[in-house]
Amino acid sequence: MSHTFNTIPHLFTLKISIFAFLILFQKMKKIISGLFLFTSIITFAQEAIQFQDLPFKDLIAKAKKDNKLIFLDAYTSWCGPCKMMEKNIFTQKSVGDYYNSSFVNARFDMEKGEGREIAMKYGVRSYPTYLFLNGDGELVSQNSGYMEGDMFVSMAKEINSPNNKKGSLKERFAKGEKDPEFLINIMKLNSSSDFDFARKASERYFETKKKTDELSKDDIGFLLFFLKSTEEPNYKVFVSKKADIIKFLPEDTYKQFDNQLILSKVVEQSIDDKNKRINEEYFMKTAEPLVGKYDAEVKLNQTKLSYYEQNVNFTEYEKAALEYYKNSDSFEPNELLKAAWIFSEHIKTPSSLKKGLEWAEKSVMRGETSENTYILARLYFLTGNNDMAKTYAEMSKNIASQSQKDSSLAEALLKQIK
Repeated sequence: MSHTFNTIPHLFTLKISIFAFLILFQKMKKIISGLFLFTSIITFAQEAIQFQDLPFKDLIAKAKKDNKLIFLDAYTSWCGPCKMMEKNIFTQKSVGDYYNSSFVNARFDMEKGEGREIAMKYGVRSYPTYLFLNGDGELVSQNSGYMEGDMFVSMAKEINSPNNKKGSLKERFAKGEKDPEFLINIMKLNSSSDFDFARKASERYFETKKKTDELSKDDIGFLLFFLKSTEEPNYKVFVSKKADIIKFLPEDTYKQFDNQLILSKVVEQSIDDKNKRINEEYFMKTAEPLVGKYDAEVKLNQTKLSYYEQNVNFTEYEKAALEYYKNSDSFEPNELLKAAWIFSEHIKTPSSLKKGLEWAEKSVMRGETSENTYILARLYFLTGNNDMAKTYAEMSKNIASQSQKDSSLAEALLKQIK
């Protein structure tokens, strides 16, 4: 009896010990699993592209010091391909290995903080965009869109050439570098961010061509894009290479382009900056003998639209727009939409607002966007049709929400309507 009595505590203690061991074992399993998971996460993170969380100016300084290019992923929070690149491509070991060893890597949301300034400076308009910059903050390459890992690395290897790390593009240009690929690169990369620099590169590019060299389609594209005046050196190329150009353009288009160049000087001489007006009488008197009455009138109206918008003279802009767009069927809907937007913001004349309404309708009929449906809604509101204004404001809000765009303008208009 005593023996049995004495055994019970021992059995009880043994059961408690086993139970305690099991609890401890489970805890150890969790800790070990956690360690494995933590180790996996670290390994995974090390294999992916390591993005530097630094202000933009510090990235430039680091690239300069390390003699590396910057790879900058320009993305937005709503961009699907951006998220796919982040999840599927930036995490690949082969991608991470090359980018981490070769570049100073950074990411910026183009709609937040410094990202807005970067987008404006480098002309970022689509997402994702990949900017490759040197230590002077100059673009050496710009690409965009979703890419598979192999292509993404191949692109980087091509860009990461010793030639692209020689130093400032402007310094090399100032020293007289004439390599055609170098000059083409300047033209492509700076066409929107530094037009004057790109234009000078185009002039040197065509200077280096022999008179007997036939212009390619790409050459003609560069020539026409940067040519703005008959007084520029490239105008001589434009005239002397007419036979090459009209192989790719109708001769009428060539003539119209030439007329625009001829009239650019007349435009400059017609602007009265002191009084912020255009001397229409002088313009027509000078331009009509050069290009004919019709072309002169078209150019005059285009000039008035641009000049009065820039100088915030919307009374004159209203007159010019009504004259220029009176036959609205001959214009692209998006061009009409811009005038409709300006009318909706700055014009009070009821008949002019109704005309702006017609222009906005043409854009919406081509295809509904959050922008054109908002402008149409606002013009309906300003012309007193609240039912239609509400319909299109709600449409604008829904389209914006579905595409993860800002819908605050449509929401504010809906509050006004109510």
